Amino acid sequence: MSTARRSAPACRRTPSTTAAPAVLPRRAPLPAGHPDPVLDVVVPVHNEEDDLEPCVRRLHTHLTETFPYAFRITVADNASTDRTPVIAARLAHELPGTDWIRLAAKGRGRALHAAWTRSRAPVLAYLDVDLSTDLAALLPLVAPLISGHSDVAIGTRLARGSRVVRGPKREIISRCYNHLLRGTLAVGFTDAQCGFKAVRRDVAEHLLPLVEDREWFFDTELLVLAERAGLRIHEVPVDWVDDPDSRVDILSTALADLRGMARLARALAGGRLPVTALRRTDGLPPGLVPQLLRFAAVGAASTLFHLLLYTVLRPWTGAQAANALALLAGTLANTAANRRLTFGVRGRGGVLRHHLKGLAAFLVGLALTSGSLALLHRAAPGASPGAELLTLVLAGLAATLLRFLLLRAWVFP
Repeated sequence: MSTARRSAPACRRTPSTTAAPAVLPRRAPLPAGHPDPVLDVVVPVHNEEDDLEPCVRRLHTHLTETFPYAFRITVADNASTDRTPVIAARLAHELPGTDWIRLAAKGRGRALHAAWTRSRAPVLAYLDVDLSTDLAALLPLVAPLISGHSDVAIGTRLARGSRVVRGPKREIISRCYNHLLRGTLAVGFTDAQCGFKAVRRDVAEHLLPLVEDREWFFDTELLVLAERAGLRIHEVPVDWVDDPDSRVDILSTALADLRGMARLARALAGGRLPVTALRRTDGLPPGLVPQLLRFAAVGAASTLFHLLLYTVLRPWTGAQAANALALLAGTLANTAANRRLTFGVRGRGGVLRHHLKGLAAFLVGLALTSGSLALLHRAAPGASPGAELLTLVLAGLAATLLRFLLLRAWVFP
């Protein structure tokens, strides 16, 4: 039986200039005979005297009956003023594997940060005290982390297999929030707000010092940093029933989240968060796959624009001049689009430098495509416009690959 802990020190914010984290080792499954708790499920609470006891007892029963490893439940009380601390202490005394901490300051992110920082369990999770998410999804949530398949796992209410019961207001707000995240921070995960998440402790030890928010934006920020670091995020469809008695202030929370998005976007654009140094030794370079996909989409649009403009200009200027002008216009648009969409750079800082470097990459592309046209005209002086277009497409593919490498390593390192 765990010993109840009366208090925990308030978490200090770590500035965004934290030293670059080390490269993570290869993922490995946890041993089957792990002697200590493998999973620590944190329940953050503030003035939850009515819901706390039935939540913890139900969770404890579920884990005892279904979870094949040793576990711990940690109640993280953040500055409750009702009987929540008394109930938490009693539950920690009565239920084996149950603990509690108390923080003097309010904030869900603060409670999670404190509980996860002190825990020694290899897998850390949390869920909301109202148990809106069906506990049947808990084992599928943490299994990929225990097996070594993934680094972070989240419940999603927006996947095809999810079953969600909630009012239209919350449905619209949730979908708008996640669309806004994808538009501003180019994230790939689907549901940032579901109170049902887990992370491997070795990952949390490196990410938590970089997370500044201590309120509701905490887990969104953690997810964005994990994705930017190239870590693997596993999504689990969940069954979710809205709590009609939820006391979350939607307006103030939404405004705080918007401020968090703006702050995080500035920090990432300014290179103040060393997420690119955090990666697995057995993985691809951080962010490579999503960057390649976005670069390919931008490149396809740019190639189409280039070919259309070349076709329009060719009768008036000749093949070489038409190619140069079309490639120049396409390069300016391509650099701007890749700056924002592929590499997530916002604001005006460094725009001129980025475009100058982009033009340098353009010269490389011009040399490749123009050289290919010159070779075609030398080998076949009467080549048709169709042959010229095919030559440009093939040369453009080589120039595109080289351009991506230059953009990633030199223009937007």
